[in-house]
Amino acid sequence: MNEQKREVKLMNEGKRPPLSSYRWVILGIIALMDMISNYVQFQISALATQIMPALHISQAQFSSLLMAPMLVAVFLSIPSGMLADKFGAKRVVTVGCIVSVIGAYGRLVAHNFISMMLMLMLFGIYMALLNANTIKIFSTWFKQDTNIAMGIFFASASVGITLSQLTSSLFASVNAAYLFSSTVLLVLTVLWIIFVKDTPKGEVVPKGEPVTKYLKIVVKSKKTWLVGISGGIGSAATMSFTGILPQALINGKAIAVASAGAIASVATIGSLIGSLVAPAVTHKLNRAKPFMVLTRIVAAISIFITWFMPAGGLMVTNLVIGGLFGAANGPLMQGMVAEFPEIGSKYAGSAGGLVGTVQLLLSYVVTVAISAIAGQNYLITFAIQAILTASTMVFILLLPDANHVQ
Repeated sequence: MNEQKREVKLMNEGKRPPLSSYRWVILGIIALMDMISNYVQFQISALATQIMPALHISQAQFSSLLMAPMLVAVFLSIPSGMLADKFGAKRVVTVGCIVSVIGAYGRLVAHNFISMMLMLMLFGIYMALLNANTIKIFSTWFKQDTNIAMGIFFASASVGITLSQLTSSLFASVNAAYLFSSTVLLVLTVLWIIFVKDTPKGEVVPKGEPVTKYLKIVVKSKKTWLVGISGGIGSAATMSFTGILPQALINGKAIAVASAGAIASVATIGSLIGSLVAPAVTHKLNRAKPFMVLTRIVAAISIFITWFMPAGGLMVTNLVIGGLFGAANGPLMQGMVAEFPEIGSKYAGSAGGLVGTVQLLLSYVVTVAISAIAGQNYLITFAIQAILTASTMVFILLLPDANHVQ
């Protein structure tokens, strides 16, 4: 009996099909790659007070650099998802890793806005390709436990941001910080090439179809569009908040650079916890939607009141709570895409590509727009971010419950 028939038989009997233990190797490598991606991206934020004068850039240009690794995904997510559905995710992501290593090291010789923008966009290629296909990879290896894998994946991003904010000021120079993170990416690229596999042993890979068919299927999925739009608006608010918070603490509240980085990092610690805990909470409740709406309300309030709090324990507590609730929705919404009847694991790569394109386009445009509108007026900045966070409740209400996708 082949693997797919065995799975169907077990599911008909009300049993969960066994999962390959190698899935943890796959998840571990992907989580580390996501961690270093966010580490590199948020070095721009953590080192902003040194980078901005050195590159002679404005606040809007700073936001453009911060979001540059994500901008490239707007153009690559859909093609990479379709290609991965046809040829496998490993081949597609491997090409991106090689290009991204070049971009990461290229930061060492980038001395103006244009060259740094180019290098950061090159660096962002591998994560554009990987993010578009995490739904496909995790649904293949983790199946019914895809939300758990997605939660760990989202948490790894928080780890990367936290480490970036805590450690970037410890390097002797900006270039030393760049060199370290670039070398870590190089090592992880080697691990990806050696150890990652597209499917568990014995599992049949779905027969490839013309790449345009994959796109036609997912474009017709209204629920997939809703996930992308909601994720984009929410991500824009979060990225904008995380990116500007160290500056707001340093320039607005006269907090020392190292202390500002430490305080800002606690929000991402909360995000880490939220990403890990949310799938378990909704599984226990067997209802995700009320919980997801609650997270949006709490996260929006937390962002808005941050500016009014004195530096200290109260601010730290608020940032942890905001990070925890702010990150809870990500793995839940991303994880439900492969469960949409019209998508499944066969079209998950293309669906992830569509979600990634919509989400990252909105993330980039909205984040830069916030900076252009508010400038260094931190009160207005936080207010806009809070409103955007709360607005994602509309999309949550339009989606099926994450534990009852139909």
